[in-house]
Amino acid sequence: MTQEESTGSAEKFRRHGGRLADAMQVWPNAPRPWIDLSTGINPHPWQPPADLLFDPASLPDVADLATLEASAARHFGVAAASVTAVPGSEIALRLLRGVGLPSPLVAVSPSYGTHGEVANDIVDVPAIGCQSGGTLLLANPNNPDGRTIQPARLREIASRQKATGGWLVIDEAFADANPGTSILPIEDAETPVIVLRSFGKFFGLAGVRLGFVIAPPAILARFREMLGDWPVSTQAIAWGTAAYSDAQWIAEARGALAARAARLDELLERHGLKALGESPLFRLVEHSNAEELFARLARAGILTRPFASNARWLRFGLPGDDQAFDQLDRALANG
Repeated sequence: MTQEESTGSAEKFRRHGGRLADAMQVWPNAPRPWIDLSTGINPHPWQPPADLLFDPASLPDVADLATLEASAARHFGVAAASVTAVPGSEIALRLLRGVGLPSPLVAVSPSYGTHGEVANDIVDVPAIGCQSGGTLLLANPNNPDGRTIQPARLREIASRQKATGGWLVIDEAFADANPGTSILPIEDAETPVIVLRSFGKFFGLAGVRLGFVIAPPAILARFREMLGDWPVSTQAIAWGTAAYSDAQWIAEARGALAARAARLDELLERHGLKALGESPLFRLVEHSNAEELFARLARAGILTRPFASNARWLRFGLPGDDQAFDQLDRALANG
C-alpha cells in the first residue's frame, strides 16, 4: 500500500469520475489496462461514419450550428427554436445564475456536486413538495442514486413554480437512456421550465463537450449572449448532428444499455451488493465500508466512484465487455 493510499485513498476521487491518471499513481501495481467504472458514460460510444468529415481549421458555421440544434430538437421532441447548444451541460449549470432566474436557486440533494456549487441553498428530496418560488434545480434521472420522478409529477412541480413566480430547472443529462422519464415536450410555452441535456453520456463521447438547453426564447437568448457566436466546436457540430439523426444506433444502444445494467445488477447481487437506481448507465451501492471496497477494487485495477456526501456510497458504471464483467466478478469475490 502506498503512503497516499494509507492516508485515505478515496478522498481525491470523490469530486468526479474519470481520474485514471490519479488512480495509477495511487495504485501503481494494479493490473493494466484499468477498467474505469467511475463515470456514468456509455462504454460503447457512437462511431462516426468514415465519410463524416469536418475541417478543424475552420470556425464553426452558423448554419451548421442551426442544423445541429434542429437535429437535437427532433430527438428531444421539441421545436428547434427552443434549443440552443452549449459546450456541455456542466457549463449550462454554471451559467444559470447569469440568465435572470428568480432567487434563491435551490438544489435538491443528493445530486450532482455541481448542483450544490451553483445553488444558494440545498433541500432534501421530501422538501421538493414544499418548495415554491425562486428557482428549483433537480436532476431526473438523478445522480448518483438513479432516482426518477415521473413526468406528471414534474409538471405538477412546474405548475406550482409558475403560480408563485418561480422556475424549475431539470438536469436531464442521463435522460436519453430513459426517454420515458423526460418532461419533454412541454406543451405550454409559458411554463417556466429549463431542461438541460447532455450529449456525451448516452452517446459515450464525453470528450466532445456538447450539451443543450431547452427553454423559452428569452432564456436561450441570455445563454447565447454569454457563450458568443461559437458556443461549440466544429467537431461537436458535425458529430452531434449525425449522432442525433442515427435512429437505429439510438434504439440499439437503449436496448444494450438495459441488458448490461441487468447483468451488472445480477453480478452485484451475487456478491451481496444491492444495486440502486433506474438509470441503465450506472448503479449505486450502499456498503458499510465503501471506502475499503473502493480501495480493494482499485488494487484490482477497477476504478469506481466514492462520494463525499455519503461515505457508504459507491457508484458503478457499466463494464464494457465480458472481460470487464469477469474482472469485476473476480475482484468482488476476492474480499
